[in-house]
Amino acid sequence: MPKSRSLSGNSVFGRRLLIGLGVLLAAALLAGLAARLAGGGHADHPAASPTATQPAPAPSTSSAGSDPGPGVARPAHTSSPTDYAAAFAQALWSYDTRALDQQNFVNGLRQWLTSESQYADAASVEAQVPDPVLWSRMHDNGQSSGVHDVQAHLPDGFRQAVAQDPGALTRAYIYAVTVTGTVDVAWSGGGRGGESRALTLAVQCRPQQDCALAAIAPTVYP
Repeated sequence: MPKSRSLSGNSVFGRRLLIGLGVLLAAALLAGLAARLAGGGHADHPAASPTATQPAPAPSTSSAGSDPGPGVARPAHTSSPTDYAAAFAQALWSYDTRALDQQNFVNGLRQWLTSESQYADAASVEAQVPDPVLWSRMHDNGQSSGVHDVQAHLPDGFRQAVAQDPGALTRAYIYAVTVTGTVDVAWSGGGRGGESRALTLAVQCRPQQDCALAAIAPTVYP
């Protein structure tokens, strides 16, 4: 199972993003988050209104960067933050330790991050992956994981904050999306188990561009 680790010291912006996202989802002013995200530029047109709940789309077959290795889902090509978040969660929660090493899995997930380095928090993504020692033990046990019933939605706190100050969203076009799903784990000898999972993601969706992941927030919001 994923093992939480603290964010690295060089991820100062990532920590600010996550803190800002948490404040935002608590219904604080969206402008406060936007000010911390200054430097991302302004767009001329607002983003399209995303669907509140979407199932995970099939992974894209084209690469957004270098080959992440076998068994790692490619970044989805979509302008919907909920679709993108659902697809990323499916990639994060689906793996086969028998065929994939930990570093290749991490590298594959990093392909989902935005290319705008001031927003991309790779440490928050890596913190959701079992560390190399645990991954090795999972490999020895032949552990694999799949996911179903993936759903994604914009939390009410985020919607309310955007409604209060719609213009603030256009500074970075970062959406808060909460994703839920049921993870099924199997291991050698016919063992199986399952559990519900949930994450809140910061997803960047600029107009006329595919979405990309900014960070994984430490708190899940309804």
